[in-house]
Amino acid sequence: MRFPEYDQLDATALAELVKKGEVSPSELLEAAIERAEARNPKLNAIVTPLFERARQHAENLPGGPFKGVPFLLKDLKAALAGTTTSNSCKLQKNETPTENSHIVDRYLEAGLQIMGKTNTPEFGIMGITEPELRGPCRNPWSLDHTPGGSSGGSSSAVAARIVPVAHGGDGGGSIRIPASACGLFGLKPTRGRVSQAPFRGESWGGFVQEHVLARTVRDSAAFLDLVDTPPPGEPYHAPHKQRPWADEVGADPGKLRIAFDRDTLFAGTPHEDCKAAVDEAVSLLTDLGHHVEEARPSFHREELVRAYFITVASGVANFVENAAAKAGKKPSSGDFEPRTWVLAQIGWAASAAELSQARADIQRNAREVAQFFETYDLYVNATHGAPPTRVGELDLTAGQRFQLGVLRAMPLRSLFDKALDSMGTDALARTPNTQLFNQTGQPAMSVPLYWNKDGLPIGTQIAARFGDEATLFRVAAQLEEARPWANKPGWDKHF
Repeated sequence: MRFPEYDQLDATALAELVKKGEVSPSELLEAAIERAEARNPKLNAIVTPLFERARQHAENLPGGPFKGVPFLLKDLKAALAGTTTSNSCKLQKNETPTENSHIVDRYLEAGLQIMGKTNTPEFGIMGITEPELRGPCRNPWSLDHTPGGSSGGSSSAVAARIVPVAHGGDGGGSIRIPASACGLFGLKPTRGRVSQAPFRGESWGGFVQEHVLARTVRDSAAFLDLVDTPPPGEPYHAPHKQRPWADEVGADPGKLRIAFDRDTLFAGTPHEDCKAAVDEAVSLLTDLGHHVEEARPSFHREELVRAYFITVASGVANFVENAAAKAGKKPSSGDFEPRTWVLAQIGWAASAAELSQARADIQRNAREVAQFFETYDLYVNATHGAPPTRVGELDLTAGQRFQLGVLRAMPLRSLFDKALDSMGTDALARTPNTQLFNQTGQPAMSVPLYWNKDGLPIGTQIAARFGDEATLFRVAAQLEEARPWANKPGWDKHF
């Protein structure tokens, strides 16, 4: 491989080499393309290569803070004019926006070289990345396992050192879950921190926030500085930062009050590996001088699980309708994956009053959770409920396909209520801990501190009060310094 140092350097270090004239943007791009061509065939992380487009722009980049750094966009929501945004939906596989997303404009102004788009489940609704349109994405740490979802392609590409940072989005854990599965640092910002302009004001009732998957805390902080400048007309407002996020990395957080919990939040029983990851984080935080004790937020689990799925189902129904309308046809089950179609059916079956009640339930519970963070600065638990699953392990069984077929053929309200009630235990069994903070809007991160005996990463989730990314970045930097993870060996054993 040309430029062998590339694999060990984060985006901040690569940008500094460009500024010093020690390497050109074209040289960085070719290093990234060479790695993509060598590694992506085993991973299926990049589904839309934009190599030639990037080459045409390499010598005419803006002089932004990340000039020349190769970058990937998740193939969901993020629009780059003149390139397809499929959302892994076959009806949209040729859909080509004519203008950029606001966040993409910020990335381009920073001088990033967008060289492709990454794999994602259809409409981002799964915690794995195995869409029918694109095929499964694989984890560099173990090709038999998922990189998580929905930002699975981005996390796989960053973990495989194709790019140092890649775009993601998080509506129920879709940055934190793949960060955990791939041994990366992943932060979901506070609601309202990052704009979805010009196409939407919010997605899934305000659950979704976009940001990046990164190997280092300083890259994540600096990339949030690039994009937290919302344009006029935003539906939500996040508290203003006191100084650049990059300045929080390395700043002293002081002695914090930290709660931890080994149990799951929404469903299932935690795997021993996940409890061990929490114990590892608790031990390290205690050694760093923080006050750590066992406690968990108070909330009504059944209310929030049902409210989560009603909100998501309503959003999926809207996505399905829009995709069909743009294709000039009526929505049809044959145009969408079975799980997508059933969620859309639930969304259509739910009344406006039920959606309004779901929002009220979320807001009431969010106040209870906020009270918890009046006592504690941070809350620690596992990002996952279990280690990364094997590719194909969550494929629909024959029985499940039959049940979904019945729902498609007989869309009775009673059947949808039963399906909705079962989702809390079935769909969230492996990823039960992230959705709460999408509902409350609080910032939360996954930190890679633990690998199990099989060599698979197990992330630790840490959440802070609304608007307090500063404390998360400060503590993450402490943990990173105490237990460096960015160049942990083992990611390259398949290449």
